[in-house]
Amino acid sequence: MAVDRQDRGEFDYIVVGSGAGGGPLAANLTRAGFTVLVLEAGGDRGSDLISRVPAFHPKSAEDPQMSWEYFVKRYNDPSRESKVNYTPSRNGTFYPRAATLGGCTSHHAMITVYPHNGDWNQIAFATGDQSWLAENMRGYFQRMENCRYIAETPTNPGKHGYGGWLTTETANPRTLVGDKELINIVKAAVKEGLSRNRRDMLGFLSQVLAAINNLPRDASDPTSEIARLLDPNDWSFVKDTREGVVLTPVATQGGERRGPREYLLETLDQFPNLLTIETYALATRVVLDDNRRARAVEYSRGAHLYAADPDSGHLNQEPELWVARARREIILAGGAYNTPQLLMLSGIGPAEQLSQHGISPVLIREGVGKNLQDRYEVGVVFETKKPFAALKDATFTPPVFPDTGDRHMQQWLDSGTGLYSSNGVVIALIARSKPELLDPDLFIFGTPGIFTGYRPGYSEEAFSRKDRWTWLILKAHTKDTAGEVTLNSDSPYDVPAINFHYFDEGTTGYQDDTDAVAEGVKIARSMSKRAANVLKKELSPGPKVRAKKEVPGFVQQEAWGHHASCSCKMGKATDPMAVVDSKFRVIGTQGLRIVDASVFPKIPGFFIVTAIYMVSEKAADDIIAAAPSML
Repeated sequence: MAVDRQDRGEFDYIVVGSGAGGGPLAANLTRAGFTVLVLEAGGDRGSDLISRVPAFHPKSAEDPQMSWEYFVKRYNDPSRESKVNYTPSRNGTFYPRAATLGGCTSHHAMITVYPHNGDWNQIAFATGDQSWLAENMRGYFQRMENCRYIAETPTNPGKHGYGGWLTTETANPRTLVGDKELINIVKAAVKEGLSRNRRDMLGFLSQVLAAINNLPRDASDPTSEIARLLDPNDWSFVKDTREGVVLTPVATQGGERRGPREYLLETLDQFPNLLTIETYALATRVVLDDNRRARAVEYSRGAHLYAADPDSGHLNQEPELWVARARREIILAGGAYNTPQLLMLSGIGPAEQLSQHGISPVLIREGVGKNLQDRYEVGVVFETKKPFAALKDATFTPPVFPDTGDRHMQQWLDSGTGLYSSNGVVIALIARSKPELLDPDLFIFGTPGIFTGYRPGYSEEAFSRKDRWTWLILKAHTKDTAGEVTLNSDSPYDVPAINFHYFDEGTTGYQDDTDAVAEGVKIARSMSKRAANVLKKELSPGPKVRAKKEVPGFVQQEAWGHHASCSCKMGKATDPMAVVDSKFRVIGTQGLRIVDASVFPKIPGFFIVTAIYMVSEKAADDIIAAAPSML
């Protein structure tokens, strides 16, 4: 039965989602002169300190005002779920997402590390589209970046960008000043990195250690020199697939979170007649005509409508029903979970899923919701011999104005500097788990505090002790492609079912992933031995998991992820499991594209957000080039 909906009007483009894919795309289409409607299911919490202050990112991920709480399965068998992170009452493992302007970029850790060139070349090979080659894709990174940690030069050998919308900075090493424990851990990481990569070892080691040692007394600012030596985004580092110790670039500006939200709002301010942003607008169906051309988006307006919202069960409200029409195209950018859900609710997806939930099929695409992938990650936690001096007096809590009661908070409010201007990552090591690998596959980064995965309340535990240190091991280019997103019902307000089918429950090659993460644990322990004057004892996995044969079991039981992707993969039209082609067009439709983490055939790089930003920039070019033919 037809439902009367209020008419929102007609726009050139409708973008569903304002995160890493949809936000920059909508801004770029607007700046090209088109009318654009952005539908964001959440509100706008980005002006709150809990989102703006980089050090508060764990708490922002559990902020009930913008959190969507997914509980995903890692295995079919509950007995194999994590002893630490599994929540029996929710039959899953907590997987935080954000419903707010900017999407998950408003709560993520802001790490901005360039993908591997092989990630782009693989897409070019899989699709036959040479525009995806790595040399071409670097231009999109340069277009979006505004690098603040490497000085611009006429030759720009690092191939950084200096005029883009995404400002990148690194934590100022002067934050370490006065904390000998942190400095000693950094030195241990540098020595470990050089022991694994001996090219120019003595010269490089002397440069880095000299810069670190000079921090307390050198009158000049060594930040740029250290950043240049330890820059993972430098083109030579990327091109040569190097290993080594790095500083982690982050998406901040003046020590404050920077992302798609800010770019959208700046665009809205400049082009209010072209860009419309509708918050608390949950897309429920894409309307296609008899020629399978996307014509409109139906959506519901109201706060806390979606079941992943922690307040959804406490409110009883009737949503407003609306429809918006597109002159040219509709772009889905809801992410790896919500984009396949919306496609299936619109009649595009696997035949079995549509039939099971009584949804009239518009287009059978068996790959919708399949091929779901993620990283594997574990934490190795240590007790330190004494609390870190740099954390003294830090509450990691937004102030109750006018008195902050926290000198670190006051410093950030006054100047955007100090402890709270960083995401907490002190140092990182990029390494290969096996020397024969083409690309490094381990990113091991250290931070004060406790982190052993996501579970309700994890953000409070992270800051609960100042005598804890965690090495986080992230495994890139995982082999598992067996994850899936399926419907729980035909209701757009319900969450989908998400199962990653970890390790041996997934695809072949799982042992390589297990062994790689286990090697990462070995490296973390080696770095900790080098810092034995600082680290007292290992708490997790601890002394009960010491033997080589015991570590893989720990990895398979406790690993988690937070870069869900690949659930609407890109490929050739002849690939029955492909959902979009190399121009982001949903195969078998007209005027419908996907621009988000779901389109990757294989999960790229280390931290997926940079790759999504680059994809968004490329999609803008493809969509604008096709604009004349879409009327």
